[in-house]
This record gives sequence, C-alpha cells and structure tokens, in this order.
Amino acid sequence: MLTRAFFDRDTLTVTRELLGQRLVRELDGVRIAGRIVEVEAYIGQGDAACHARSGRTKRNASMFGPPGHAYVYFIYGMHHCLNIVTELDGQAAAVLIRALEPVEGLGAMRAHRGGVSDRRLTTGPGCLCQALAIDRSLDGVDLCAPGAALFIEIAPRIPDSEVAVSPRIGIRGDTAALSAPWRMYLRGSEYVSHRSRRQAAAAAAASNARPSCKER
Repeated sequence: MLTRAFFDRDTLTVTRELLGQRLVRELDGVRIAGRIVEVEAYIGQGDAACHARSGRTKRNASMFGPPGHAYVYFIYGMHHCLNIVTELDGQAAAVLIRALEPVEGLGAMRAHRGGVSDRRLTTGPGCLCQALAIDRSLDGVDLCAPGAALFIEIAPRIPDSEVAVSPRIGIRGDTAALSAPWRMYLRGSEYVSHRSRRQAAAAAAASNARPSCKER
C-alpha cells in the first residue's frame, strides 16, 4: 500500500508516479483491481479547470486534504469520478484517475458494467468507478488506512520512455487550463480513454461500439 508520504508531494510528481500502480477496491470479500494507465492533475484555485477554483464547498471539501484521501464527485447526474488528494492539508490539489487496465476481479467488473467488452470495463473515469463500485460513499476515505476498502498497491515504476504527456481532456475556456500538459498516460495502452481517431475506430469495430461512459 502506498503511504501518506507518497501523496504528500508536488501534484505533478504524484501524477507521474501513479502510472503503473494498482488501484484496489475490496468489496464483499472480493478484490477488484486495475493498473493505472491514465491520469490528470488538478492544482488549486489558480487552475481554472479545478473544482477548487471558486473556493471550498461541501462538494469539493475532500479535495482540500489531507493527502492520500479520495475525492469522489458525481457528474452529469450519472457518473462518479475518483481523484486522489495530494500536497499539504488545506491546499486543494488532486489527481483524477482516468483509466485502468483490469487485472483482478473481472467477473465483478463485468457484472457492474453490464456486459461491455473487457477492453472498455475501466476505460474512462466514469467507467472505472462503475466497474469498481466507487461512489460518493467513498468520498474522503483514507487510502492509506489499514483495512481500507479502497487503496493503491505499490508496483514497479514505469520508464519515462513509456509515458506520454498531453493537455487535459474536456477543458474549455481558459487558455492556460486548455494548454497545461497535465494529462499523463501509458503510451500504447489499449485501455487509455482518449486515443487517436484511427485507434478509437479500430477499438470500436472490435467491440461492436456500444456507447461509452462520459469522459468527464
């Protein structure tokens, strides 16, 4: 299990180091887990894309710390999204988990996701939360606590050559927020949520293209 010290660091550093780690959900005695393959950073009130841009609210309170806790929010009236809180207690910063490679508990994931292809079980922040049964009941949970129902296991560091960087997805309006290179993902992973049109078309054809979860 990753310790508090891992998360109590600069958000972009944590974002990079989360790639390749294993997100684990323990539910009714079953381990459901996936390898983290895509993440995005959101950093403080100066970040126009961050939920904390207008200050602390009941919805975003978990984002203000302490580090190593979950910030789970509900979006579009149908999807949950999981963020991992970073940096000092009181400073709003977090890493959005955008996509996983399924590795454990695929039977449970399939049941939760209603029969989509295995490639699409955890592709996108809403999809992975549905697959791992992550909802607002886990908002604020301590991922570093012994016996936690949600935590991150240590895995070998991904080499820099396998990591790609890009602007975040679905950002609108503010120029700095649009261009910030704060999305990181595993180069070549078929589980990354946002790929080139050619890659997306090939994947859709292979899986008979059911409508996907919202990306944000």
